[in-house]
Amino acid sequence: MTRDTARPEGGGRAAPGDAPAPARQWPLLTVVGLVALGLLVVGFDPFPQAARVGSLLVGAALLTGAVMRRVLPSVGMLAVRSRFTDMATYGLLGAAIVFFALMTQPNPWLEIPLLEKAVRFAVR
Repeated sequence: MTRDTARPEGGGRAAPGDAPAPARQWPLLTVVGLVALGLLVVGFDPFPQAARVGSLLVGAALLTGAVMRRVLPSVGMLAVRSRFTDMATYGLLGAAIVFFALMTQPNPWLEIPLLEKAVRFAVR
């Protein structure tokens, strides 16, 4: 019979308990703020490469979350599961978003010849 659940490793407050709520959750607010900035850039489309830059910001936010989860002893609500699971999830999703943003057509900033050959082979 389960009576209680354990908090995730590192799920304590990132600042003392007498600090205001935003100060206690600054790691989560940093990641959410970067994601919001990226989505605003994509949504308002203020310059020609806005979708790519906004997507890069979203990916960078997740990579920042992975680094903070690894380095900081306490990250507040940024901790969801174990430290390893959080780092792997944030890191893999962030890296995938960054790579997809760099490879977006037209005029990709990153070209991987092996992927181009695989797509050409699959589309035949």
